[in-house]
Amino acid sequence: MAAKQVTERGLVMIDLASALLCCLSLPALLSSAEKLESSLTILKEVNLRGPYLGLITVYPPEEDAFFDTGAFKPHQKHPYVDLSGRRFRVGKMGKKKVIYVRCGVGMVNAAAATQQMLDMFDVIGVVHFGIAGSINNSMSIGDVTIPKQFAQAGLWDWLKPNATVPAGDFTELDFGAYSEPSGGYNQLGSIGYSTEQFFSKWGKPNTAQRKLWFHVSKNWLELAHTHLEGMVLEQCVNSSSCLTQRPKLVVGLSGATADIFLDNAAYGEFLYKTFHVSSVDMESVAVVMTSLSNGFPVIVIRGLSDQAGAQEGQNPIDLFGPLAASNAAKAVVQFVKAL
Repeated sequence: MAAKQVTERGLVMIDLASALLCCLSLPALLSSAEKLESSLTILKEVNLRGPYLGLITVYPPEEDAFFDTGAFKPHQKHPYVDLSGRRFRVGKMGKKKVIYVRCGVGMVNAAAATQQMLDMFDVIGVVHFGIAGSINNSMSIGDVTIPKQFAQAGLWDWLKPNATVPAGDFTELDFGAYSEPSGGYNQLGSIGYSTEQFFSKWGKPNTAQRKLWFHVSKNWLELAHTHLEGMVLEQCVNSSSCLTQRPKLVVGLSGATADIFLDNAAYGEFLYKTFHVSSVDMESVAVVMTSLSNGFPVIVIRGLSDQAGAQEGQNPIDLFGPLAASNAAKAVVQFVKAL
C-alpha cells in the first residue's frame, strides 16, 4: 500500500472520529483525536518500511505460545500500532518483516481484524494460526493441521418439523434422527446448511458468488507440504503430562468454521461424515474469506487441542491447549522461514 493511500485513509478516519465523538466533552474529544492521529502517524512510518507478512492468532494462550518461540523481534522505534482497540505489533521473524495481531474469538472479530490489517498495512499475505478441535479419528491431540480448504458450517436455514430443505442448501441435519428412542419426534425440526455469499475484487461489483469451500493459497500450501511435513513437534506439556504418541503435522485436509465451541461427539461425527472435514474452529474461514476477497494469499495452521466432545470426561483443552498452540506456533516459524 502506498504511503499516500494510508495518509488519505488516515484523514478520513480522523474526520469520522470527530463526528462520532461530537457529544463528548472537549478534553475527551481532544484525547481521542490525538491518540488516533498519533496511531496514523506511526502507521505511515511503518508502511514506508514495508511490505510485511500478516500474522493473526485468536486468544491469549495462542499469542503466548507464539511469543514464547522467541522468533518475533519487535521493531525498536515502533513496536506496535493501536487501531480500534486492537494492538498490531510490528517486527521481524528472521529477515522477514511481519505485522502480528490477536483478533479475538469468533468470525466477526476474525473478519474485522483481517480486513483492518489488509486496509491499513502494506502486507503481502496472511498466516492465520491457533488451536482447533479434531473430528477425524486419524488425527490426535497435539497434531498440527494445515487444511487445503474451509467451509462455513454455521450458516443455517432452521426449519419447522417435516419442512423441505431449500433447494440451494448443501445438506440437512435432522434433529429427529438423534432422538431417544431412535426416530422419535423432535420439535426442533432440522437445519439446512446454506452456502456462503462471497464478494471479491475479481467478481462483478455488488454480485455475490455462492460458495461452500474456500481454498487457501495453493503455492503456500505446497510450500508447507515441502518444508513442514515431518517436522518434530512437542509431545509433553510438562514432565508429568505427555501425550502417548509423538504429534504429527498433516497438510491438505479440510476444516470447518462456525461460531460454536464444539464439544459434542454426535455433531462432530455428522460434520466429519457430511463435509469430510477433520478440524473445527471459530475463525479460520473468516480470515480465509476476507483475504481471498481482497486478493491476498492466505494459509491456516492449527494445532489440535481436543477431540470436540469425543473424549471421555472433561474437555482436555485446558491441559493440552497450550501444547497444541505451541506446536502450531513452531510450524508458523518454520513456514515463515521457508517463504
